[in-house]
Amino acid sequence: MVSGIDGSQSALDAARWAADEAARRHDRLRLVYAFGWTTEAVGHPGLGERRRDIMLEHARRDLAAAEAAVAAHAPGVPVESELVVGYPIGVLVRESRRAELVVVGDRGLSRVGGLLLGSVAMALATHGGCPVVVVRGAGQAVAPTAPVVVGIDGSPVSELALAFAYEEAALRGAPLVAVHTWTDLVADPVIAPLLDWEAIEVDEQVVLGERLAGWAEKFPDVVVRRVVTRDRPAHALLEEAVGAQLVVVGSRGRGGFAGLVLGSVSHAVLHRSPCPVAVVRPGEPG
Repeated sequence: MVSGIDGSQSALDAARWAADEAARRHDRLRLVYAFGWTTEAVGHPGLGERRRDIMLEHARRDLAAAEAAVAAHAPGVPVESELVVGYPIGVLVRESRRAELVVVGDRGLSRVGGLLLGSVAMALATHGGCPVVVVRGAGQAVAPTAPVVVGIDGSPVSELALAFAYEEAALRGAPLVAVHTWTDLVADPVIAPLLDWEAIEVDEQVVLGERLAGWAEKFPDVVVRRVVTRDRPAHALLEEAVGAQLVVVGSRGRGGFAGLVLGSVSHAVLHRSPCPVAVVRPGEPG
């Protein structure tokens, strides 16, 4: 498991969250600080080298402070740290190719290059080689019984998101809220009033039940609450996210989550969720 460090409070909060997750998974935690610097950016090689050395020392201190904070927060979790030369997006995407999970903060400003961590999070959600968690709402009290929320539409990637969400709920001993919406079944405003929406909701409940059936057998101890609603996907997920431990979305989808691509539903949830968000990409295990 990998957590990105950049010296910001947001990254430190994410590292603590990652340490808790590593403890639940009995996994190791790797803290990575990406140090991207070129003397050419300064305009004067000699001055650039001096500034680089100063910034490098700051980076080493930030990384050491993060490692100490994580060790104090979760003393039983094995932690290693590394300062890697390179820009954050490239470094963390490469790290994600061999990680089980990558965790980053929702905002932060790298001292090197002024790269917003939000940009790193979005790039990881788009190009990462494993699920990515963006830690939002750090510091807010969340009950141990708070749920894990997942959006479901029946697409392959939502199946991966569902698998990840079930595993997270099981690890935490938390209930699972499965959200299925439909807003794109009828585009014709003339036909829409003629439809039996109660019957459609019953049909959609059946669809959701079928999607959950196999997972319920695999995770019998996870209590599931089903939410089937005629609503916009992002709105429905964000409503359920209030008071939740984690929201899980696929990087793209279809049906009731037709807009579930980065820049639409996932983008909205990543930027507005009151709690941490996990983005699961196609082809990645749950």
